[in-house]
Amino acid sequence: MNVRPEGLDRALRDGLPALTWIHGDEPLLAIEAADRVRAAARAGGCEERSVLYVERGFQVAELIGQAGTMSLFASRRLIELRIPNAPTRELGEALAGLVGGLDDSVRILATSGALDRRTSNGAWFKSLDPHMIHVAIYPVERSRLPGWIGERLAAQGQRAGRDTLELIADRVEGNLLAAHQEIRKLGLLFPQGALPADAVREAVLNVARYDPYALLEAALRGDVGRTRRSLDGLRAEGAAEPLVLFALADGARTLVRLFDDRLRGIAPAQSFPRARVFGSRVAAYRSAMSRHDAASARRALQAAARADTMIKGAVRGDPWQALGELALSLASAPLPGKT
Repeated sequence: MNVRPEGLDRALRDGLPALTWIHGDEPLLAIEAADRVRAAARAGGCEERSVLYVERGFQVAELIGQAGTMSLFASRRLIELRIPNAPTRELGEALAGLVGGLDDSVRILATSGALDRRTSNGAWFKSLDPHMIHVAIYPVERSRLPGWIGERLAAQGQRAGRDTLELIADRVEGNLLAAHQEIRKLGLLFPQGALPADAVREAVLNVARYDPYALLEAALRGDVGRTRRSLDGLRAEGAAEPLVLFALADGARTLVRLFDDRLRGIAPAQSFPRARVFGSRVAAYRSAMSRHDAASARRALQAAARADTMIKGAVRGDPWQALGELALSLASAPLPGKT
Protein backbone atom coordinates (compact mmCIF):
# COMPACT_ATOMS: atom_id res chain seq x y z
CA MET A 1 0.00 0.00 0.00
CA ASN A 2 1.36 3.39 -1.02
CA VAL A 3 0.58 6.21 1.45
CA ARG A 4 1.61 9.83 1.76
CA PRO A 5 3.48 10.91 4.92
CA GLU A 6 0.43 12.77 6.26
CA GLY A 7 -1.65 9.60 5.93
CA LEU A 8 0.82 7.32 7.67
CA ASP A 9 -0.77 7.50 11.14
CA ARG A 10 -4.12 6.48 9.69
CA ALA A 11 -2.53 3.59 7.80
CA LEU A 12 -0.86 2.34 10.99
CA ARG A 13 -4.02 2.30 13.11
CA ASP A 14 -4.51 -1.41 12.53
CA GLY A 15 -0.90 -2.18 13.36
CA LEU A 16 2.35 -2.51 11.46
CA PRO A 17 2.55 -4.56 8.28
CA ALA A 18 5.44 -6.95 7.80
CA LEU A 19 7.43 -4.20 6.07
CA THR A 20 7.24 -0.41 6.11
CA TRP A 21 9.48 1.23 3.51
CA ILE A 22 10.20 4.96 3.70
CA HIS A 23 12.20 6.45 0.86
CA GLY A 24 13.09 9.95 -0.25
CA ASP A 25 15.73 12.66 -0.10
CA GLU A 26 14.07 15.05 2.37
CA PRO A 27 15.69 14.16 5.74
CA LEU A 28 13.22 15.90 8.06
CA LEU A 29 10.11 14.27 6.59
CA ALA A 30 11.82 10.88 6.41
CA ILE A 31 12.91 11.12 10.05
CA GLU A 32 9.42 12.11 11.18
CA ALA A 33 7.82 9.26 9.23
CA ALA A 34 10.26 6.75 10.71
CA ASP A 35 9.52 8.09 14.20
CA ARG A 36 5.80 7.42 13.63
CA VAL A 37 6.57 3.85 12.66
CA ARG A 38 8.72 3.36 15.77
CA ALA A 39 5.93 4.80 17.94
CA ALA A 40 3.41 2.42 16.35
CA ALA A 41 5.83 -0.46 16.94
CA ARG A 42 6.14 0.42 20.64
CA ALA A 43 2.36 0.75 20.92
CA GLY A 44 2.06 -2.70 19.34
CA GLY A 45 4.34 -4.27 21.92
CA CYS A 46 7.73 -4.16 20.16
CA GLU A 47 10.14 -4.02 23.07
CA GLU A 48 13.32 -4.68 21.13
CA ARG A 49 14.81 -2.85 18.17
CA SER A 50 17.83 -3.83 16.09
CA VAL A 51 19.44 -1.78 13.31
CA LEU A 52 21.16 -3.19 10.23
CA TYR A 53 23.20 -0.90 7.96
CA VAL A 54 23.32 -1.95 4.31
CA GLU A 55 26.87 -0.90 3.57
CA ARG A 56 30.03 -2.52 2.23
CA GLY A 57 30.36 -5.99 3.71
CA PHE A 58 26.64 -6.35 4.49
CA GLN A 59 25.36 -9.86 3.92
CA VAL A 60 21.70 -10.54 3.11
CA ALA A 61 22.00 -13.63 5.29
CA GLU A 62 22.35 -11.30 8.28
CA LEU A 63 18.87 -9.90 7.67
CA ILE A 64 17.39 -13.35 7.14
CA GLY A 65 19.05 -14.58 10.31
CA GLN A 66 17.82 -11.64 12.36
CA ALA A 67 14.27 -12.07 11.09
CA GLY A 68 14.24 -15.77 11.93
CA THR A 69 15.88 -15.59 15.36
CA MET A 70 13.66 -15.76 18.43
CA SER A 71 14.37 -13.08 21.03
CA LEU A 72 15.17 -14.04 24.59
CA PHE A 73 14.14 -10.63 25.92
CA ALA A 74 11.07 -9.44 24.01
CA SER A 75 7.94 -10.94 22.51
CA ARG A 76 7.93 -8.54 19.53
CA ARG A 77 10.82 -6.93 17.66
CA LEU A 78 11.40 -4.18 15.11
CA ILE A 79 14.28 -4.61 12.65
CA GLU A 80 15.46 -1.39 11.02
CA LEU A 81 17.13 -1.74 7.65
CA ARG A 82 18.99 1.43 6.71
CA ILE A 83 19.88 1.58 3.02
CA PRO A 84 22.03 4.62 2.13
CA ASN A 85 22.13 3.83 -1.60
CA ALA A 86 19.78 2.10 -4.01
CA PRO A 87 18.81 -1.41 -2.85
CA THR A 88 20.48 -4.21 -4.75
CA ARG A 89 18.46 -6.81 -6.55
CA GLU A 90 19.81 -9.43 -4.14
CA LEU A 91 18.49 -7.48 -1.15
CA GLY A 92 15.17 -6.82 -2.84
CA GLU A 93 14.59 -10.43 -3.74
CA ALA A 94 15.57 -11.48 -0.21
CA LEU A 95 12.96 -9.12 1.22
CA ALA A 96 10.39 -10.37 -1.25
CA GLY A 97 11.01 -13.94 -0.14
CA LEU A 98 11.04 -13.00 3.52
CA VAL A 99 8.08 -10.74 4.25
CA GLY A 100 5.31 -13.08 3.07
CA GLY A 101 6.17 -15.63 5.72
CA LEU A 102 7.48 -13.26 8.39
CA ASP A 103 6.44 -14.18 11.93
CA ASP A 104 3.96 -11.73 13.46
CA SER A 105 6.45 -11.03 16.24
CA VAL A 106 8.90 -9.41 13.79
CA ARG A 107 8.32 -6.21 11.82
CA ILE A 108 10.77 -4.53 9.43
CA LEU A 109 11.29 -0.80 8.85
CA ALA A 110 13.38 0.00 5.74
CA THR A 111 14.61 3.53 5.05
CA SER A 112 16.44 4.62 1.92
CA GLY A 113 17.03 7.46 -0.47
CA ALA A 114 14.55 8.02 -3.28
CA LEU A 115 13.86 4.93 -5.37
CA ASP A 116 14.10 5.28 -9.13
CA ARG A 117 11.37 4.07 -11.45
CA ARG A 118 13.35 1.01 -12.43
CA THR A 119 13.37 -0.14 -8.80
CA SER A 120 9.78 0.77 -7.93
CA ASN A 121 8.48 -0.88 -11.10
CA GLY A 122 10.61 -3.99 -10.62
CA ALA A 123 9.00 -7.38 -10.08
CA TRP A 124 10.49 -7.93 -6.64
CA PHE A 125 9.32 -4.52 -5.40
CA LYS A 126 5.79 -5.03 -6.70
CA SER A 127 5.67 -8.42 -4.99
CA LEU A 128 6.19 -6.66 -1.65
CA ASP A 129 3.04 -4.59 -2.00
CA PRO A 130 0.57 -6.95 -0.24
CA HIS A 131 2.83 -7.00 2.83
CA MET A 132 4.11 -3.43 2.82
CA ILE A 133 3.27 0.18 3.54
CA HIS A 134 5.29 2.23 1.07
CA VAL A 135 5.91 5.89 1.99
CA ALA A 136 7.48 8.08 -0.71
CA ILE A 137 8.93 11.33 0.64
CA TYR A 138 9.03 14.28 -1.76
CA PRO A 139 10.52 17.73 -1.17
CA VAL A 140 8.09 20.52 -0.31
CA GLU A 141 7.86 22.69 -3.40
CA ARG A 142 8.58 26.39 -2.95
CA SER A 143 5.00 27.32 -3.81
CA ARG A 144 3.76 25.09 -0.95
CA LEU A 145 6.39 26.10 1.59
CA PRO A 146 4.53 29.08 3.19
CA GLY A 147 1.47 26.89 3.72
CA TRP A 148 3.63 24.10 5.16
CA ILE A 149 5.21 26.57 7.60
CA GLY A 150 1.77 27.89 8.52
CA GLU A 151 0.55 24.37 9.32
CA ARG A 152 3.60 23.75 11.53
CA LEU A 153 3.04 27.05 13.36
CA ALA A 154 -0.66 26.22 13.85
CA ALA A 155 0.31 22.90 15.43
CA GLN A 156 2.12 24.86 18.17
CA GLY A 157 -0.72 27.38 18.54
CA GLN A 158 0.75 30.21 16.50
CA ARG A 159 -0.21 31.94 13.26
CA ALA A 160 1.38 34.46 10.93
CA GLY A 161 0.34 36.61 8.00
CA ARG A 162 1.14 35.68 4.42
CA ASP A 163 4.02 38.17 4.19
CA THR A 164 5.62 36.71 7.32
CA LEU A 165 5.22 33.16 6.03
CA GLU A 166 6.83 34.19 2.74
CA LEU A 167 9.70 35.80 4.63
CA ILE A 168 10.36 32.62 6.61
CA ALA A 169 10.10 30.55 3.43
CA ASP A 170 12.66 32.76 1.68
CA ARG A 171 15.12 32.40 4.52
CA VAL A 172 14.86 28.63 4.88
CA GLU A 173 14.25 27.70 1.23
CA GLY A 174 15.43 24.20 0.41
CA ASN A 175 16.30 23.35 4.01
CA LEU A 176 13.36 21.82 5.88
CA LEU A 177 15.51 20.83 8.85
CA ALA A 178 16.41 24.48 9.30
CA ALA A 179 12.75 25.45 8.80
CA HIS A 180 11.77 23.02 11.55
CA GLN A 181 14.36 24.50 13.89
CA GLU A 182 13.23 28.07 13.17
CA ILE A 183 9.57 27.16 13.74
CA ARG A 184 10.44 25.52 17.06
CA LYS A 185 12.47 28.59 18.00
CA LEU A 186 9.47 30.84 17.31
CA GLY A 187 7.45 28.60 19.61
CA LEU A 188 9.93 29.29 22.40
CA LEU A 189 10.32 33.02 21.76
CA PHE A 190 6.69 34.05 21.33
CA PRO A 191 3.40 33.12 23.03
CA GLN A 192 0.57 31.40 21.22
CA GLY A 193 -1.46 33.54 18.87
CA ALA A 194 -0.49 35.94 16.11
CA LEU A 195 3.24 36.42 15.60
CA PRO A 196 4.60 39.99 15.37
CA ALA A 197 6.01 40.42 11.87
CA ASP A 198 8.93 42.73 12.76
CA ALA A 199 10.07 40.54 15.63
CA VAL A 200 9.91 37.43 13.46
CA ARG A 201 12.03 39.16 10.82
CA GLU A 202 14.72 39.76 13.43
CA ALA A 203 14.48 36.26 14.90
CA VAL A 204 14.56 34.10 11.79
CA LEU A 205 18.02 33.41 10.40
CA ASN A 206 18.86 33.26 6.73
CA VAL A 207 19.58 29.54 6.43
CA ALA A 208 18.46 28.90 2.87
CA ARG A 209 20.17 26.09 1.01
CA TYR A 210 20.38 26.33 -2.75
CA ASP A 211 20.93 23.73 -5.40
CA PRO A 212 21.19 23.97 -9.19
CA TYR A 213 17.94 22.11 -9.89
CA ALA A 214 16.03 24.42 -7.53
CA LEU A 215 17.44 27.28 -9.64
CA LEU A 216 16.24 25.54 -12.81
CA GLU A 217 12.75 24.99 -11.39
CA ALA A 218 12.46 28.67 -10.41
CA ALA A 219 13.56 29.72 -13.89
CA LEU A 220 11.17 27.34 -15.64
CA ARG A 221 8.27 28.55 -13.51
CA GLY A 222 9.05 32.17 -14.37
CA ASP A 223 9.81 33.20 -10.78
CA VAL A 224 12.40 35.92 -11.47
CA GLY A 225 12.86 36.90 -7.82
CA ARG A 226 13.52 33.36 -6.70
CA THR A 227 15.81 32.79 -9.69
CA ARG A 228 17.93 35.79 -8.67
CA ARG A 229 18.08 34.63 -5.03
CA SER A 230 19.08 31.12 -6.08
CA LEU A 231 21.81 32.47 -8.36
CA ASP A 232 23.17 34.73 -5.64
CA GLY A 233 22.98 31.91 -3.09
CA LEU A 234 24.76 29.39 -5.31
CA ARG A 235 27.52 31.87 -6.09
CA ALA A 236 27.93 32.84 -2.42
CA GLU A 237 28.10 29.18 -1.41
CA GLY A 238 30.86 28.56 -3.95
CA ALA A 239 28.80 26.15 -6.06
CA ALA A 240 30.72 24.53 -8.90
CA GLU A 241 29.96 26.41 -12.12
CA PRO A 242 29.83 23.22 -14.25
CA LEU A 243 27.11 21.77 -11.98
CA VAL A 244 24.99 24.91 -12.29
CA LEU A 245 25.48 24.87 -16.05
CA PHE A 246 24.59 21.16 -16.23
CA ALA A 247 21.19 21.81 -14.61
CA LEU A 248 20.37 24.84 -16.79
CA ALA A 249 21.57 23.16 -19.98
CA ASP A 250 19.53 20.07 -19.10
CA GLY A 251 16.45 22.28 -18.79
CA ALA A 252 17.11 24.02 -22.11
CA ARG A 253 17.78 20.68 -23.83
CA THR A 254 14.53 19.25 -22.46
CA LEU A 255 12.61 22.28 -23.70
CA VAL A 256 14.04 21.74 -27.18
CA ARG A 257 12.89 18.09 -27.11
CA LEU A 258 9.40 19.09 -25.98
CA PHE A 259 9.04 21.71 -28.71
CA ASP A 260 10.33 19.23 -31.31
CA ASP A 261 7.68 16.74 -30.19
CA ARG A 262 5.02 19.45 -30.43
CA LEU A 263 6.06 20.17 -34.04
CA ARG A 264 5.77 16.45 -34.82
CA GLY A 265 2.24 16.41 -33.41
CA ILE A 266 3.09 14.26 -30.39
CA ALA A 267 0.59 14.79 -27.57
CA PRO A 268 1.88 16.16 -24.24
CA ALA A 269 0.76 13.00 -22.45
CA GLN A 270 3.36 11.13 -24.51
CA SER A 271 5.90 13.92 -24.92
CA PHE A 272 6.59 14.59 -21.24
CA PRO A 273 7.40 10.95 -20.35
CA ARG A 274 9.55 10.70 -23.49
CA ALA A 275 11.56 13.67 -22.20
CA ARG A 276 11.67 12.12 -18.68
CA VAL A 277 9.57 14.92 -17.21
CA PHE A 278 7.38 13.65 -14.38
CA GLY A 279 5.43 14.88 -11.35
CA SER A 280 5.73 18.54 -10.38
CA ARG A 281 8.28 19.13 -13.16
CA VAL A 282 5.48 18.88 -15.73
CA ALA A 283 3.91 22.11 -14.47
CA ALA A 284 7.31 23.84 -14.50
CA TYR A 285 7.97 22.91 -18.13
CA ARG A 286 4.41 23.83 -19.16
CA SER A 287 5.03 27.26 -17.64
CA ALA A 288 8.29 27.67 -19.58
CA MET A 289 6.65 26.54 -22.83
CA SER A 290 3.96 29.19 -22.40
CA ARG A 291 6.67 31.90 -22.50
CA HIS A 292 9.04 30.37 -25.07
CA ASP A 293 8.99 28.75 -28.48
CA ALA A 294 11.25 26.32 -30.31
CA ALA A 295 13.57 29.08 -31.52
CA SER A 296 14.12 30.66 -28.10
CA ALA A 297 14.66 27.22 -26.54
CA ARG A 298 17.44 26.56 -29.07
CA ARG A 299 18.96 29.98 -28.36
CA ALA A 300 18.99 29.08 -24.67
CA LEU A 301 20.86 25.89 -25.49
CA GLN A 302 23.35 27.90 -27.57
CA ALA A 303 23.80 30.28 -24.63
CA ALA A 304 24.55 27.29 -22.42
CA ALA A 305 27.26 26.26 -24.88
CA ARG A 306 28.79 29.76 -24.70
CA ALA A 307 28.76 29.64 -20.90
CA ASP A 308 30.53 26.29 -21.11
CA THR A 309 33.38 27.81 -23.15
CA MET A 310 33.77 30.55 -20.53
CA ILE A 311 33.86 28.04 -17.69
CA LYS A 312 36.55 26.08 -19.55
CA GLY A 313 38.53 29.25 -20.21
CA ALA A 314 38.33 28.89 -23.99
CA VAL A 315 36.90 32.42 -24.31
CA ARG A 316 37.09 35.42 -22.03
CA GLY A 317 34.11 36.34 -19.92
CA ASP A 318 32.47 35.99 -16.52
CA PRO A 319 30.91 32.50 -16.28
CA TRP A 320 28.54 33.56 -13.50
CA GLN A 321 27.27 36.45 -15.58
CA ALA A 322 26.65 34.06 -18.47
CA LEU A 323 24.88 31.60 -16.17
CA GLY A 324 22.78 34.41 -14.73
CA GLU A 325 21.74 35.67 -18.15
CA LEU A 326 20.78 32.15 -19.19
CA ALA A 327 18.75 31.46 -16.04
CA LEU A 328 16.96 34.83 -16.13
CA SER A 329 16.17 34.46 -19.82
CA LEU A 330 14.48 31.14 -19.07
CA ALA A 331 12.56 32.82 -16.27
CA SER A 332 11.35 35.80 -18.28
CA ALA A 333 11.58 36.85 -21.92
CA PRO A 334 13.27 34.73 -24.59
CA LEU A 335 16.95 35.30 -25.24
CA PRO A 336 17.68 37.97 -27.84
CA GLY A 337 19.75 36.89 -30.79
CA LYS A 338 19.64 35.18 -34.11
CA THR A 339 17.66 32.01 -34.52
